[in-house]
Amino acid sequence: MAAVNVRLCYHDRCFDGASSAAVFLRFYRERMAPDAAFHLTGLVHRASQLFTEGMFDGDENVIVDFKYSSSPRLTWWFDHHQSAFLSPEDAAHFREDRSGKKFYDPTYKSCTKFLATVARAKFGFDPSPLAELVHWADVIDGAQYGSPEAAVALAEPATRLALVIEAAPDPTLVARLIPLLAERSLGEIERLPFIVRHLGPLLERHRASIDILQKRAEALKGVIFFDVSDLDLEGYNKFIPYYLFPDCLYSVGVSSSSTRAKISVGSNPWKEDAAHHNLAEICERYGGGGHARVAAISFHADELARARETAREIIALLRG
Repeated sequence: MAAVNVRLCYHDRCFDGASSAAVFLRFYRERMAPDAAFHLTGLVHRASQLFTEGMFDGDENVIVDFKYSSSPRLTWWFDHHQSAFLSPEDAAHFREDRSGKKFYDPTYKSCTKFLATVARAKFGFDPSPLAELVHWADVIDGAQYGSPEAAVALAEPATRLALVIEAAPDPTLVARLIPLLAERSLGEIERLPFIVRHLGPLLERHRASIDILQKRAEALKGVIFFDVSDLDLEGYNKFIPYYLFPDCLYSVGVSSSSTRAKISVGSNPWKEDAAHHNLAEICERYGGGGHARVAAISFHADELARARETAREIIALLRG
């Protein structure tokens, strides 16, 4: 019998997205089809259509840590974002699904932990060999560091791998990394040549970004704002603003790349009790989304002026 072809789509340039894909890969091979052939596709939030015609070309088609698709070709879905659905119709389509293979719970800090929990409870999968990966995905995506200093220091293999996943210029890196995350320790993976090659320059870039944000950022009425859209800094560490301004509640940043202009909106994880705005709901007004405590909006690459104006509107709301 021919091997099952699995198209596995995941949130690209995201530690939780890569980790979710790794957990699914191992779960599927252990509990469904040991000889399955995986074909990996990274998905990014953008202003244009998220899912393209013919994307779901596998015998099984999977999305983890990314928005829902109502395509009849989609067979598995796991997500934990508040803004998981592109439309009310997609939300209704999910609620009507009876496949037993599509799962959603926005109370989880990470999709990785959610997927591991569901796979254990529903399908008898043992995620314990991946305990290190699940733990760090939950810490990183849920901003559960002990302090801003710990979040910015990048002292652990997981945090350094997250840096590589988010910022390495190699578009094939994450897809190469996912099967390794399913089998090896994070420390072992960090020492692999194709990771080491990127890690040194990215750590230098990370240290430089702290200086850049210190010079660019303004903190007023509990809200930090910075615009680094003229620099190659889309993958900056999102905890740096709170490391620099620990008393502030929110941050709003404008960045850009060759494919999009982006607004990142976050709340200080070490002051969560004081943050009362739902950032996902705010960003949804402009076509974005995310979580209640961290969200984003993507614009076309030539819409930087619009992104800046939107950022000013959000800042006024948060400072008001």
